[in-house]
Amino acid sequence: MLAIVQARTSSKRFKNKVLFSIYGKPLIEHVVFRIKKSLHIKDIIVATSKNKEDDKLVNFLKKIKIKFYRGDLDNVALRLYELAKLKKINYFIRISGDSPLIDKSIINKMIKIHQKSKNKYDLITNIFPRSFPKGQSVEIIKTSILKKNIHKFTKMDKEHVTNYFYKNHKQFKIKNFFLKVKKDNMNLSVDTRYDLKKILKKFNKDKFENFSIFR
Repeated sequence: MLAIVQARTSSKRFKNKVLFSIYGKPLIEHVVFRIKKSLHIKDIIVATSKNKEDDKLVNFLKKIKIKFYRGDLDNVALRLYELAKLKKINYFIRISGDSPLIDKSIINKMIKIHQKSKNKYDLITNIFPRSFPKGQSVEIIKTSILKKNIHKFTKMDKEHVTNYFYKNHKQFKIKNFFLKVKKDNMNLSVDTRYDLKKILKKFNKDKFENFSIFR
């Protein structure tokens, strides 16, 4: 399974956050490192924009030998679809680049659901409805369903990729994976400097590096 990590440096609320150092490593490196822990992931590609602003992210990815793809800045859905089409894959996992605590166990469980379903679903998710905290969102998207519907997307749908499918969920085969003990009131996503400050206050280096939502 291919994991596509969407990331950019031009976040308005926390500029360059994907390159901000957390315990000695840029945020994006933590995301990639944690995804790599899943033995079910065959490849990881960071999907960023063609904008000059993201050159610094691309240069860092080259330095740590992580694959990247550059596409449209604002139409994230198109960026991901073009990459999936280029790689000739029927399904891919979508993970946000602001999730430095993403849990490999969620990735593993989602892929097992996908494998058992024998390509039954258009979308496998853990946020419809959400029982996992922000920063633990994982989605497996069927490439063909993205292709068929992307022309209907609004500006917001293009940015949030799967928003259209959730709004029109009766038209699609969507499987949601729930967390038995609901923890959606936690925020493990880094959207602002304040989010990061709260995460660092909660987790020292050892707890951060060994975090699991299932513990």
